[in-house]
Amino acid sequence: MASFSQYASSFSAFEGRSYRFQNVLSESRMRPGGFQPSSYSANTEDIRDDTAELGDMAISSDDGNLSAFSNYEQGQPSARKAKDTSSSPCMRPVMGWGQGRQEHRKEAPIEEEAETPKGERHASPKTGYFHSAASPAASAYKPDEGRPLLPPGAGATESNYGTLDDLQQHVEVEDQKRVVAGDAALEAVSTQWATIREEMAAMSNAAHAPHDFRSLYRKAKNLVGTDVQTLCMEPVRQIPAVVLGLLLNILDGVSYGMITFPTSNAIFAEFGGDGVSMFFMTCVIAQMVYTLGGSIFKAGNGSMMIEVVPFYHILVQVIVKVVGEGNPQAIIATTMVAFALSSLLTGLAFLLLGTLRLGVIISYFPRHILVGCIGGVGVFLIETGLAVAGRIEEEGGFKYDRTTWDALTASGQVFAQWTIPLFLAMLLSFITARFHHPLVLPGYFLLIPVVFYVITMGICGMSLQDLREAGWVFDVGSAANAPFYRYFSYFDFRQTSFEALWATIPSQLALVFFGILHVPLNVPALGVSVGEDNVDTDRELIAHGVSNIAAGMFGTVPNYLCYVNSVLFYRVGGGSRLSGLMLAGATVLVMLLGPGMIAYLPVMVVGALIFVLGIDLVREALRDTIGRVNRLEYLTIVVIIVVMTWSDFVVGSLVGMVLACLFFVMQTSRRNAVRSVFNGHMARSTVRRHAAQRRFLDEAGHQTVICKLQGALFFGTINSVEQLIRQMLDLAAWKHSPMRFLVMDFTQVNTIDFSAAEAMTRIHRMLNTKGVLLVLCGVRAESDVAAALQNVDLWTDLSMHLEVFASLNEALEWTENEYLRGMYVSGLSAGHALGRASLSDSTALRVPTRKPVLKMDGEPINSPRYEHLHEAAKTASQAFGVRRDSSPGGDRSRSRDSEKSSASRAYTLLAATLGPFAGDGNLDSVYRRTAKELKEMNLVAGTELWERGDQPDALYFIESGILKARYVFPQDNYEINEAMLAGTIAGELSFLSQQHRNSTVTVEKDAKVWRLDGESLRRIGQDSTEDYAQLVQALLRVTADEHDCLMSYLVSRLS
Repeated sequence: MASFSQYASSFSAFEGRSYRFQNVLSESRMRPGGFQPSSYSANTEDIRDDTAELGDMAISSDDGNLSAFSNYEQGQPSARKAKDTSSSPCMRPVMGWGQGRQEHRKEAPIEEEAETPKGERHASPKTGYFHSAASPAASAYKPDEGRPLLPPGAGATESNYGTLDDLQQHVEVEDQKRVVAGDAALEAVSTQWATIREEMAAMSNAAHAPHDFRSLYRKAKNLVGTDVQTLCMEPVRQIPAVVLGLLLNILDGVSYGMITFPTSNAIFAEFGGDGVSMFFMTCVIAQMVYTLGGSIFKAGNGSMMIEVVPFYHILVQVIVKVVGEGNPQAIIATTMVAFALSSLLTGLAFLLLGTLRLGVIISYFPRHILVGCIGGVGVFLIETGLAVAGRIEEEGGFKYDRTTWDALTASGQVFAQWTIPLFLAMLLSFITARFHHPLVLPGYFLLIPVVFYVITMGICGMSLQDLREAGWVFDVGSAANAPFYRYFSYFDFRQTSFEALWATIPSQLALVFFGILHVPLNVPALGVSVGEDNVDTDRELIAHGVSNIAAGMFGTVPNYLCYVNSVLFYRVGGGSRLSGLMLAGATVLVMLLGPGMIAYLPVMVVGALIFVLGIDLVREALRDTIGRVNRLEYLTIVVIIVVMTWSDFVVGSLVGMVLACLFFVMQTSRRNAVRSVFNGHMARSTVRRHAAQRRFLDEAGHQTVICKLQGALFFGTINSVEQLIRQMLDLAAWKHSPMRFLVMDFTQVNTIDFSAAEAMTRIHRMLNTKGVLLVLCGVRAESDVAAALQNVDLWTDLSMHLEVFASLNEALEWTENEYLRGMYVSGLSAGHALGRASLSDSTALRVPTRKPVLKMDGEPINSPRYEHLHEAAKTASQAFGVRRDSSPGGDRSRSRDSEKSSASRAYTLLAATLGPFAGDGNLDSVYRRTAKELKEMNLVAGTELWERGDQPDALYFIESGILKARYVFPQDNYEINEAMLAGTIAGELSFLSQQHRNSTVTVEKDAKVWRLDGESLRRIGQDSTEDYAQLVQALLRVTADEHDCLMSYLVSRLS
């Protein structure tokens, strides 16, 4: 007895290399290293040719009348197919057939292409028309009379079925197009700049148009007293909002401007006032840009980016380290240039993102990392508040050591100087949690200095000089008389150390990256708060770019649209351009007064302000996120805060990104890459086949496993896929559920990395050892997934034991065809029994025109797979073989070469189609009576039988060819295409129920059908009520069976 491997070689080992047909929708990809371009195993038309041939076998014989095929030696094409051998997938050569792959490729004809009006290229369609058969009834019939037939090629689509797969791929491509990035963004630059130039030219022309001045003159001339009074009163109405905005700017400027420079460093000990001036300067610049049309928010309040202060202290440390403490002039000059450079870099980043319309990219940054960075800034502000209020003047500022604690508790006075501001900050948090009026915050901090001076000077009798010496009031010394523009004198490019500037670039980049996150966070939130629906993030990015570049040119710090200040400003009556301009003017006046007012400001006010913001940021990061983020994200937030506190902000940001990537991999790896698993019994194609074939496929389909993959396949998720397939190939599972085809659906797969692609090659080798054919589907030839599979040489034209199809439906249809083809060509009794169960002539068994992938001859009976297929064929033949009734007239021995009458052929078709659904009764009289009412029709490809919504007038028994039913679903605008083969019925459900047609049916392959209209059905009922009832009952059983078949595909497709 031959070995099992020898039998397997002749039965299921796929002989030769599978020929790949070039994808007609895209250019072929040339493989590196001399490999041939990869393409699909077969396209839709190729598979449908096989399907039509196998469908005709269900009801046709070889007598030359009902069949276009004749008996021939297996593997040799029929005369009708000979001319298509070089291009049809059904006739592709296999090694050992006497024709090699290269010769076949050279002889393949080139399909002519036609040019469409839009310049698109498509294959020239066949001419569609209607012609009648010899039957008089057929010649007298015209389908859908009154409605013109489709013109040649009309309604033809690139894909005849599987539209759900194509739709999903189309949606994925559209989703990728919405995010303009990479090359697409660069291609859009010229268009964006052209638009900007056109708008600038239009604005310039409008500004210089003389008729505009004349229009203004006429309007001014027509002003009346009430108009002048309204114009004069408008600034008065804006005063409350301007006063509030100014107070907020003063409070923020004094608080955060004082800590812009690290005053703990002796070099910058007197730079607090300069920081305040720089704060006001950037506020004015931002306010003017936003108010004069840069932003959709006419009165949006511009402010300094407070979060950059920690980065500024890091910049100073880097500069001092590179330059050395012995050269203070160089340190100061380099620091000023570094601060201005940060504004320029931030502005350029904003401007670039806005111009290229890439604002959406910023939203991809993980929010929990940003929250962690905000928490780190909050801790820094609390430390700064302790250093300012506690008068810590040691080098390096606040530190977590015993020295710092001793300094904070050196005396009761020092202890009170930092605990009182901390208490005031906590008290304000308690008040604002219960009272939300916009004047609570400024009123609270205006009240603190009043109470302070009443107690210290009025009750305790302390002088202002005593308060300054004791540290209760800021002592700015000579800086009190310095003008606001003094910081300009610090710029000295001759003293600037460019080496130190280069060393600050990493911190500068971190500052820029952190700064550009303000727009996607503040702008949408502000739009919601003030009721502005026309917010354009890209416009706001451009406005921020202009304001920050202008701030850099003026040597000051970065700015942004402050959410909190803007909301408060709008709530008290601000919101117009006039109020914004008035706020900018008031801020300029305060800036011109210089930093001298700082000498009268209590330290506790500044300390309390810093504590308030620091506590709010820490609470937002650590308390408000509880229950809103998962444990890994919360751990990331805590780690970022700790690292930022103990190291620096750059390291903390990098650690957060690394942790986010690590935790993302961990979380993604836990997600199962296998979406669902079916077998061929549950998942079927949208092909409506003869009942005998369907019964066989229901049983044989257990050997087909469909594995639907999803998400991103990478080193963390592919292991679960590989483990699942190993379990399927396990000996115990194999005996219970042997496998012939493994279909892997990649429709829901977004990406696949090198590790996953290599794992696919291992899976391919494992399947080969078991004689299982790997079938891939849902892979677009031009996609990244296809490229990854090609790069590991899995999907190439030289690949063996691999089939690739565009959609799941194509893959399912191909596997079903292979089961039927393998059974029909076999010499086993089960195969002949199945043929006798479905063929019209009980003695004829035709073989397909192409050699099947699987063979049944000569296989050992103890193999689980082969025993299962034999049993499936036997079950189908036993179920339907007894249903065959004889033809009318009693002449059951007529010669196969004699011509059959029209009624006899109709009787044979009815027996083959309705026989499997006869139940326990004998429908011979039903066949005889119905055959007399049928009208024969010959239809050519492209003919439309009916449209969706038409009134049903007939049903059709299909003798040969293919009809295509197109179901359109209004929701999501997707469709399903169903192919109806020989031995099936079209239109029976809507015809029997007399409801409007729910699909559009066209002829896909030249077809011969028999028409039963309503009048004929009524005549049957009038002649014999029993025959009518049995006929309707059989048709309803057909409908239920075909409905189950279509639902099987929908379940597999949507699961």
